Amino acid sequence: MDTAGRHVIAELWGCKADILNDLQRIERVMVNAALESGAEVREVAFHKFAPQGVSGVVIISESHLTIHSFPEHGYASIDVYTCGDRIDPNVACDYITKALGASRRESVQLPRGIGPIQVSSQTVEVLSI
Repeated sequence: MDTAGRHVIAELWGCKADILNDLQRIERVMVNAALESGAEVREVAFHKFAPQGVSGVVIISESHLTIHSFPEHGYASIDVYTCGDRIDPNVACDYITKALGASRRESVQLPRGIGPIQVSSQTVEVLSI
C-alpha cells in the first residue's frame, strides 16, 4: 500500500455566516468538494452546535475532509487529506473556499507518509467576493 499523501490545512476568513451555520449546506459543500476532486465518498458525519457552528467529516477512500465553522467570526478551518497522487486536495480546498464565499485563505500543504514532516508550501490568498 502506498502511504504517501498530501494534507492541505486551510484557514478561511470572510466566509458567509449564514452558510457557516447551515448544517445541510456545509455537508453538501464538503461532499461536493470531495466529488469534484475525484474522490470516492464512503461516510459522512456532521454536527450542528448551539447556538452556532458546524463540524463535520467526509470519509473518502483516499482519506478525509473535515471542517469546523465559526459563523460569528466568518471563519472556517478545513483539512483535506488524500493518499496517493490520483486526487489533488487543492481542488477540494479551492471548491470549499469558493462555496463558503471566503475573502481570504491561508493554507499549508504537508507531505504525508514519506518521512519527517516538512512544510512544502504555504499560500496566503486574498480572494475577491
